[in-house]
Amino acid sequence: MHAFVNRTAELGQLDAILTGRDGGQLVVSVHVVAGTAGAGKTSLVLHWAHRVRDRLPDGQLFVNLRGHDPREPVTAEQALRGFLRALGVAPGDVPQDVDDAAALYRSLLADRRMLIVLDNAATVGQVRPLLPGSGDSLTLVTSRNRLAALAVRDGARRITLGTLPEPEAVALLRTVTRDHRPGDDPDKLTELARRCAHLPLALRIAAERAAGHPHLSLDDLLADLHDESALWDALSTGTDEEAEAVRTVFAWSYRALPPHSGRLFRLLGLHPGPEFGLQAAAALAGLPLSRARQLLDDLVGAHLLEQSGPDRFQFHDLLRAYASEQAHDEEPAEQREAALRRVLDRYLHTADAAQTWLQPGEDHLPLPETTTPLPPPAFADYDAAADWAERERATFPHLVRAAAAAGLHQHAWQLTATLWNALSASASFADWLGFGHIGLASAEHVNDTNGQLLLLNQLGMSHRSANRLDLAADHLSRALDLARTTGNRGEEAHALNLVGLVHLRARRLDAAAAHFAEAIGTFREVGGERWAAAALSNVAGAHLEAGRLEEADTAIQAALSAHRALDNRQSIGNARWLAAQLHRERDETEAAREAIDEALGIALGLRNRGLEGFWLLALGDIQRTTGQHGDALASYQRSAMLHRRLGDRSREALAWRGTGQAYAAMDRHGEAAAFHRQAAAVHRDLGDAWELAVELGHLAAAVHPQDPEAARAHRTEALTHLTPYTDPRATAVRARLERQLTEADC
Repeated sequence: MHAFVNRTAELGQLDAILTGRDGGQLVVSVHVVAGTAGAGKTSLVLHWAHRVRDRLPDGQLFVNLRGHDPREPVTAEQALRGFLRALGVAPGDVPQDVDDAAALYRSLLADRRMLIVLDNAATVGQVRPLLPGSGDSLTLVTSRNRLAALAVRDGARRITLGTLPEPEAVALLRTVTRDHRPGDDPDKLTELARRCAHLPLALRIAAERAAGHPHLSLDDLLADLHDESALWDALSTGTDEEAEAVRTVFAWSYRALPPHSGRLFRLLGLHPGPEFGLQAAAALAGLPLSRARQLLDDLVGAHLLEQSGPDRFQFHDLLRAYASEQAHDEEPAEQREAALRRVLDRYLHTADAAQTWLQPGEDHLPLPETTTPLPPPAFADYDAAADWAERERATFPHLVRAAAAAGLHQHAWQLTATLWNALSASASFADWLGFGHIGLASAEHVNDTNGQLLLLNQLGMSHRSANRLDLAADHLSRALDLARTTGNRGEEAHALNLVGLVHLRARRLDAAAAHFAEAIGTFREVGGERWAAAALSNVAGAHLEAGRLEEADTAIQAALSAHRALDNRQSIGNARWLAAQLHRERDETEAAREAIDEALGIALGLRNRGLEGFWLLALGDIQRTTGQHGDALASYQRSAMLHRRLGDRSREALAWRGTGQAYAAMDRHGEAAAFHRQAAAVHRDLGDAWELAVELGHLAAAVHPQDPEAARAHRTEALTHLTPYTDPRATAVRARLERQLTEADC
């Protein structure tokens, strides 16, 4: 961290927050540090946080909300995900719903004493979901705005940070330059401080320039700065002295850079995302990695760039805006487009390399040759690829939007499609859906039917995974029509299989099986044996759901044999999960346990929380069947937690069903009924008639010993929901409910 100078009064105000405690609790838990751009709000807060780290023993959380960045600010939802991961929640376990994420965040902080720093907030909406609520944690918010609503509703107090008093401004300059030019005239330093409007950001840059050029006198440096100031005075309106001073110092320092460093600085202003790595910087400038690293070091040394991690960098938002302006002023349009193409190419090829590990079964797009001098990207293993995908997740939407905005529509749709396959296994499709439609629009703009087909199918699958079945069906219907019109049999087969999955999720089992069968035939026509095997697993799932166990067994064995031959780990896991359910229904509990253990081992190896959560339902059922009720409750509880964090209410309710059944098996009928009621309410809210009917049957069994009339009402209602279903399992459920009603009348 750079040396911190003075701000004694403000540090005293912050110290008073912790010394003015009431009975061990913070009197005020939210404080806003407000001040003009470049006033040093972040430096002050981070310096103070370092001083008091022992007094907030459970750690610190920090996020730059980028509220005034030229690009899009960080949303509360994005910040919550980062905080939850920092608190030990796995990426795939983070709830997709912002309210659920906030609730989990507050529960994790309830018994902790932490410092939460929300830096560079623009609006109250960015901040409020990130407040800890009750407990003994302290939140510091920095902002250029007063955020008055936080005071009104949340009781926040404000600390206002102005420019530095002149003695403190001079002290900052002296601290930075002391070892490099100890003989500088104090009066000249005072003049330099005034030229910087006493703003810490400008002072720091000016000091670094002076320290880096000890052979130049302060008179010479001040003359350069005066000339730069005269230029800005001629161009400015004179309405914001501090802003003009900052821009003057930026220009003064920027123009002193060697040509190659200056070029990299302005090209970095074109990077679409909030943060970038060494390889992205090298791609922008068309440089080898070693040369790019040297120039980045120069920019960090000049205080024009911040290093945020190993080979990771970011701008202060004022400097990002300035760099972008210089790029547009000094780089011809064709050079700016070439730089953007290079960096988009690098991300595209890197995502393609990640896909090799993350989605090995997916076909790779034919990509354009790279336009950079960098070696081809590669990852050592699955975890390295997943780590890259997680680290760059916040950048993905910016890349696609920047490509589309620049008219680089081929890049936009290819990035969208490749990034879909480069999501880490535990990521949600929610982020991808935020820019998936942009990629589709770009594919349509360039009339690329292959791109349109691929993205329509990806959008359909993503919406299905998010339980948006109507939207999924709409995209898949469009994909099917386009594939048949253009004669693309491969994408037609994919669309057929995905339409079948939508039908399966909605329990239209005959329609699902018909689509799967047609997809298998079409896949085999075009040599897609891997996908034919996947569709065969889906056939097995449809038969199993319908209660046609012999047909399911045949399909499971054929699919598993094909998946093992193809070494498709995720599909092997899916087939073993199906086998576990089949074995349990046949009372083959040892074989069922062996199958589900293999499936869950695969899910854990892939770091796929969605699969883990779903397959844990089967483990819980097997444990419950064998009388291991405590273990079953633990499995259902983790499944419910994972599905809540993934935003899948339907499957969370299935975990509650299992919990209710386990309590019923333990003769704890009151607790069983409570969980079944909770699950029934969700199924009713989702409009899922089948699951509601099944749940009402379990609820009736739970309440019958205490309230036979309520049980009758639940069974009677369940029968009304079963009317549309005629498959063997539905017929058996209907017969059981009718028999129970008859027995109750006897």
